[in-house]
Amino acid sequence: MSAVDRQMMSRALQLAAKGRYTTSPNPTVGCVIAIDDQIVAEGYTRPAGGHHAEIEALQSAADVRGATAYVSLEPCSHQGKTGPCADALIGAGITRVVIACEDPNPEVAGQGIKKLQEAGVEVQLGLLEDQAREINRGFISRFEQGSPWVTVKMAASLDGRTAMASGQSQWITTPAARADVQRLRAEQCAIITGIGTQKMDDPSLTVRISHSDLGVEDQLRQPLRVVVDSQLQMSPEARMFQQPGDTLVATLDAEEQRQKAPVLIAAGAEVIFLPAMGEHIDLRALLADLACRGCNQVLVEAGAGLAGAFIAEGLFDELVCYWAPKLFGSEARPMFALPIDTIDAHLALSVQDIRQIGEDIRIVLRPDKDY
Repeated sequence: MSAVDRQMMSRALQLAAKGRYTTSPNPTVGCVIAIDDQIVAEGYTRPAGGHHAEIEALQSAADVRGATAYVSLEPCSHQGKTGPCADALIGAGITRVVIACEDPNPEVAGQGIKKLQEAGVEVQLGLLEDQAREINRGFISRFEQGSPWVTVKMAASLDGRTAMASGQSQWITTPAARADVQRLRAEQCAIITGIGTQKMDDPSLTVRISHSDLGVEDQLRQPLRVVVDSQLQMSPEARMFQQPGDTLVATLDAEEQRQKAPVLIAAGAEVIFLPAMGEHIDLRALLADLACRGCNQVLVEAGAGLAGAFIAEGLFDELVCYWAPKLFGSEARPMFALPIDTIDAHLALSVQDIRQIGEDIRIVLRPDKDY
């Protein structure tokens, strides 16, 4: 494909990125329509129930007959809350469609491409596919792996401590880093914490920035708050229950917990009962439940125990660490409860990004592929 094709698809990916805070459970998609190598229309997917990228683009142009459409994800072929985008492109007279990557949703999964081809539309697939998959990594993970994309976030001192021995942890990082965490939260469908963190800090776990702060047009939604509470110790007076959005409490499927649950339900929680993994909740079952709810991306904001469990069980895709230029000392609490006895048993990570945020350093890491 030509340099112009790459340029057009790059623009489609830029448009797709505009929806990363608002489109879930749908994927975020960008569409550019060009005639004679000139852009005549563009659009991106709006929140669920709104127009998909292709429809947004088509509605912004008077006549696109004979044009090429560049779409970051395969046009849908089924009737959901909106009509099939493949049909709309065909009906508008588009003669060529360049697609970055196939849609993993079984309701689409090549059917959009097939529908276009059967209508005589030229289809080319795979241009900037890696970048397109990265933008929709959560949506793709949900359908290909049966699990959301899991990011574990930690804030630590330079010597890797997340709280003092007493549990005191506010504030490790500067306001600039905490504002960056709000941006990270806004991308998530759910935020997971543990009962230890909930009891110690009584957090709200809300997004406290607006769509205008992020430079996007659509209103942000509050992520689902998830508390992992195997013994159901959470108080009905918890701050989360006074916040906008929903709170889910995950506990063990046991008679004692079922007897306690009505109090939390009355306070506004949804309580789910999950199987045990040893003495604790099966985290895979929790992630599978969240995937079934349409969660594409989840953020783990928890203490050393729960965060360490996600890492030890290989249930994370990304680690975001905010390092403050401070030393808390050897008596302070570590980042993870992660017993590793030998150097050879270490967990290898690859640095994806490193930058300064205010006075702090943010590092984004992912496990090596053979992990």
